[in-house]
Amino acid sequence: MKDNVEKQAYEHQRGLQNRHIQLIAIAGTIGTGLFLGAGKTISMTGPSIILAYIIIGIAMFIFLRTIGEMLYHDPTQHSFLNFVTKYVGQRTGYFSQWSYWLVLVFVCISELTAIGTYIQFWLPSVPLWLIEIIALALLFGLNTLNARFFGETEFWFAIIKVAAILGMIITAIILIFSHFSYTTTIHSQTVHGTVSLANIFNGFQFFPKGGWNFIGALQMVMFAFTSMEFIGMTAAETVNPKKTLPKAINQIPVRILIFYIGALLAIMAIFHWQDIPADKSPFVMAFQLIGIKWAAALVNFVVLTSAGSALNSSLFSATRNLFSLAQQHDRGGLTPFTKISRNGIPLNALYLATGLTLFAPILTLIPQIQNAFDFAASCTTNLFLIVYFIQLFTFYKYRKSGDFDAEGFLTPKANLLVPFVFLIFGIVFISLFFNNSTLYPALGAVLWTIVFGLFSRFKKI
Repeated sequence: MKDNVEKQAYEHQRGLQNRHIQLIAIAGTIGTGLFLGAGKTISMTGPSIILAYIIIGIAMFIFLRTIGEMLYHDPTQHSFLNFVTKYVGQRTGYFSQWSYWLVLVFVCISELTAIGTYIQFWLPSVPLWLIEIIALALLFGLNTLNARFFGETEFWFAIIKVAAILGMIITAIILIFSHFSYTTTIHSQTVHGTVSLANIFNGFQFFPKGGWNFIGALQMVMFAFTSMEFIGMTAAETVNPKKTLPKAINQIPVRILIFYIGALLAIMAIFHWQDIPADKSPFVMAFQLIGIKWAAALVNFVVLTSAGSALNSSLFSATRNLFSLAQQHDRGGLTPFTKISRNGIPLNALYLATGLTLFAPILTLIPQIQNAFDFAASCTTNLFLIVYFIQLFTFYKYRKSGDFDAEGFLTPKANLLVPFVFLIFGIVFISLFFNNSTLYPALGAVLWTIVFGLFSRFKKI
């Protein structure tokens, strides 16, 4: 009886509207990969970086539609990963759900280290570990409130990022129409230029630094889009899932592509792409060019909100995933994580996710780990792809099951486009083994899949 009451309390706390779910997915996708990493991707492959974003954007849109099709049929599921158990089997579901939960914990750790680093920009004398603990305590407090408060927090986090991108695009448009000319210094070299769309096409080559660099850019863009599936985690929190979910999924990819492509075109219109250094933020360069002396502080604030948003979202998602795992695999030890607070929050699951995130300040105190963010981030990105492959296979099983709803929210041209997604994800994953910075994380993902896969195969479930 008590469990039913708690479950009803959880169900009654659905508090996310369409504007929340739209901005949450945007907040989880647009981050430091754009604000700080755009220079590197542009330097790798020039204007063809736009093609990379289009390819990965289409692949992620179709991937989202496969999730949306199943969630539309059964919106009572609190995680799209629950369908793996339902259509592939308990053991595969066990593997994918715990793998994804582990990924989210590492995301929390990596984003907390990023938050600490960004805040130290203003407070260099404050210990990194202390900043991280205070920041985590604040976001823990926000996550103890109901889903509506979470949605509002993410909404305003996303607004800041969107405003920065629109600021870049508007700046470029003004400079283009005013034929703005400039002289600036990049890496001790004087660079003269005029803001113009012609900068994008002057000396245009499809793969100016070779096809392999283009594939390398694909993997970086792919990592920028990971967490886009977070929409599947928020579906259970919406007021009207069957109405909100199709609209949210259909609108989000287009909006994100506009933001990314619009920002990249703006950057390459301001600076000729060959002049953009890989190790500097084009956002900082552009804002400094128009006279904003505190551009570095401005962009630091934006990426700080990006990291805060990512940590907020990941804590939320890790909590709901553990709650779902406890419900499905409860053998006594997981019972505490099925408990719901008065606000409809799986509070014990939140405590554990927060406690594990405290490994971030511990990592910063280990002298052998020179970059805690890179260390934690390298433990996550490749496992995302493993889970994505399992999800696509689950979709095929759903389509062959008696649950398939031919009148539902169908994935367009699934027989053609889902194999395309498999192909793109496969190219990205294989390429990870040929890059020094991603080789060991890729091997780690394979090792985890083998070891934990065997454990899941023989464990009593």
